[in-house]
Amino acid sequence: MDQIVHKFVEVNGVKLHLAEIGNESSPVVVFLHGFPEIWYSWRHQMIAIANAGYRAIAPDWRGYGLSDPPPDTEKFVFSDLVDDLLAILDSLGIDKIFLIAKDFGLRPAFLFTLQYSTRVTGVISLGAPHRPFRPPTFLKQMPEGFYINRWREPGRAEADFGRFDAKTVVRNIYILFSRSEIPIADESQEIMDIVGPSTPLPPWFTEEDLSVYGALYEKSGFLNPLKVPYRSLDEVYDIADDVIKNPMLLITGEKDYFLKFPGMKDLIKSEMVREFATDLEIEYVPQGTHFLQEQFPDKVNPLILGFLHKHM
Repeated sequence: MDQIVHKFVEVNGVKLHLAEIGNESSPVVVFLHGFPEIWYSWRHQMIAIANAGYRAIAPDWRGYGLSDPPPDTEKFVFSDLVDDLLAILDSLGIDKIFLIAKDFGLRPAFLFTLQYSTRVTGVISLGAPHRPFRPPTFLKQMPEGFYINRWREPGRAEADFGRFDAKTVVRNIYILFSRSEIPIADESQEIMDIVGPSTPLPPWFTEEDLSVYGALYEKSGFLNPLKVPYRSLDEVYDIADDVIKNPMLLITGEKDYFLKFPGMKDLIKSEMVREFATDLEIEYVPQGTHFLQEQFPDKVNPLILGFLHKHM
């Protein structure tokens, strides 16, 4: 971890934190995190690909980690992340990249690839495939206690999270998201109540790891992470062709609760998924959960490196 260096770039009116490792003349791989993650969630992958001759860059999104919050949270949307990614690359003089993303980081990764396809050598998606951007209909199919429905409700998650310190909130979410069942609360519960105080962390996630996350969320808070992704899912994009033609690798953990979202497993298993990504490879990680890059770096890293080497 000591080899990873940290820097800040000022773009689009905010100062963004970047973690970086590798030679500046090497091919560039950019890692885009989800929630409740930050750059640190890619620590195993960054070191592995740098050792293989690549330059790894992992930003904290605006409003996350050590990056500045957006000037106006109410106006903060996914498109800001696409603009930030473009500005980061331009500020560093980087023309072409591989993109690796998971969770909500996939949406800006896919949007960037569609809008700036000549700047993307290939895309690796952890967890979910690309599909057309539409306002989500599955929310109405899920119970009221579904975690996304709860977190989209103004003030609800703020009150729920506010009962605990940031470290405990991250702990509870990591435990919930590491299970194979979708987090759904009873009517008498809030989402944080699903996890008991004596529930152990996943064995691959240490107290030291949790302390890193806790300290960074203590700084950033949860208001902006609730806005993007959860309260910006209805954003509409002006994209004429939403089919990705760049090489893409989808790595899915077979125990990821996300596979139980309505229609998700059927989409991945069907040929329909290739209608939206025409040069797609799919790899499955048995026992892999939502955080499979942290859980099984020994399985994920070779898949990543195989794709990078193939498309260099």
